[in-house]
Amino acid sequence: MRPSIHALVLVGGCSFLGDATAPEGCLAAGVPVRPRGAACFPEQIEIERFCIDAYEAYVVELDEGGNESPHSPYMVVERLRVRAKVAANVGPQAYISQVQATDACANAGKRLCTADEFLRACRGPDRTVFYPYGGRQRARAICNEGKGSFVALTFGQDAQQWTYGNFNDPQLNQLENGLAKTGTYDKCVSPERIFDLVGNLEEWVDKPGGPHDRGHFRGGWYGDAEVNGPGCMYVTSAHERTYHDYTTGFRCCTSASD
Repeated sequence: MRPSIHALVLVGGCSFLGDATAPEGCLAAGVPVRPRGAACFPEQIEIERFCIDAYEAYVVELDEGGNESPHSPYMVVERLRVRAKVAANVGPQAYISQVQATDACANAGKRLCTADEFLRACRGPDRTVFYPYGGRQRARAICNEGKGSFVALTFGQDAQQWTYGNFNDPQLNQLENGLAKTGTYDKCVSPERIFDLVGNLEEWVDKPGGPHDRGHFRGGWYGDAEVNGPGCMYVTSAHERTYHDYTTGFRCCTSASD
């Protein structure tokens, strides 16, 4: 069982409840733009009418002037302005909520991917498959998944004793044989060469939340990518948009320019 949390956040003179979407004017200055005449940013892959980042995102911190500084991917991002970045062989950002991921993408001149975009990118053009490497049968060790709960490994098997802090403990994603750097599992790649869409980190998507405004994350994580659906079909929708833990990550999309 995963708990939830809310708090008053103060950022650059802006205040809002929990990590709800920052009010207008709270986003950073100097938002990147794609190269003139390009359909996508260089780090993205164009698929039909949208562009998607080739790797899971990491983030940098932004000061009031929009200047960037490093941020540890093992730390939460409350009370920070952050910008999504993309690269191979880096630690992707976990411990992030859907709301925070949405703002991080916006500060990169992008947006959170929709559920349909995630699914299309993960499966490729064949709508009958369940995995980025093809087929409807799980292939072990192709993607970074199936390793179990690192909360249980670290804090014991009694779920009634687990706390929200346990789920956001920085040590969890630094343990051996857990979270991998982006692109490490080089066979866990879609037909269009998009990496880690199954496993490694669950990825927040932009999808209407229903009556309880629940967020959605897709694709599973290094602990499991089967319980809530096989591979690309994996969906978790039990948590509010402000929820985050050591399994929650994201990547960004844009609409392809003409």
